[in-house]
Amino acid sequence: MSSMEIEKVSLETNVGSIPVKPKFEPLKAHEMSDGRVQFRKVSVPPHRYTPLKKAWMEIYTPIYEQMKIDIRMNLKARKVELKTRSDTPDVSNLQKSADFVHAFMLGFDVIDAIALLRMDELYVDSFEIKDVKTLRGEHLSRAIGRLSGKGGKTKFAIENSTRTRIVIADTKIHILGSFTNIKVARDSLCSLILGSPAGKVYSKLRAVSARLAERF
Repeated sequence: MSSMEIEKVSLETNVGSIPVKPKFEPLKAHEMSDGRVQFRKVSVPPHRYTPLKKAWMEIYTPIYEQMKIDIRMNLKARKVELKTRSDTPDVSNLQKSADFVHAFMLGFDVIDAIALLRMDELYVDSFEIKDVKTLRGEHLSRAIGRLSGKGGKTKFAIENSTRTRIVIADTKIHILGSFTNIKVARDSLCSLILGSPAGKVYSKLRAVSARLAERF
């Protein structure tokens, strides 16, 4: 028997003796952390206390039933507390739920903020007017007015063309959306802060949103 034949025989015997590939169930969230419960706490600002009371069930239901995360309001500490359960399917659900609650605290509507639970590529970006330009007194008031426009017209136009949601809370600006869309919205808002007329910003937005539509 030649060496080639010996090799062939040994290969055949080995093939027959390969054990069956084991099938493991995916690990649950509590098993990944060795059974330890994981926590997140989200502070509640004083001005969001009443809206939180009104919208509590809208926030509680998707977090508890869909994300399988325990949630409660700690009245003493004024914080919303979240923790994983033994049946939490994914460890990332805790962070998603915390992001959702945090977005609501920043001033976003529940309907908009809930997108953070359902989509992975969304996030919230925040900046202040003074990060773009140092403005004081009337100049600051006028800049805030330019960002909103008459009856919120400018803000809605930016939101609709960039598929984002914008909250203007005094001198802070929060944008909810995907990375590319947030960048476009932020550029438009910065132009307005720096003094560009709304018409100029609209025409630039039209060109950019047409480009974005082509890409998708």
